Amino acid sequence: MDALSSTFTALADPTRRAILSRLAMGPANATELGLPFTISQPAVSKHLKILERAGLISRTREAQSRPCVIRGAPIKEVADWAAGYQPFWETSFDRLDDYLQDLQHKEKPRARKAK
Repeated sequence: MDALSSTFTALADPTRRAILSRLAMGPANATELGLPFTISQPAVSKHLKILERAGLISRTREAQSRPCVIRGAPIKEVADWAAGYQPFWETSFDRLDDYLQDLQHKEKPRARKAK
């Protein structure tokens, strides 16, 4: 699986996205990361392994603790990939804006006749 597909696979799960949101605030260990969820510690570890394989987090060792830290490079790759679609969305929104303005101009004469 290519890196972008691996990143999307990891980001597909809401628990993993929540873990990344927490790690965006700073390092945390697996126990701390599991606190907000009603899942077992082995399930948290599984989520962390998926995030680590995708390159979204890394783990360090500090005495008995293994804090996780977020890694931004894969997220930047997703942002760069999505940015390639920006011209499409801008064109689509411009067409939608033109269409809505046409509708408003067509409705104004009708509103006057109804009075």
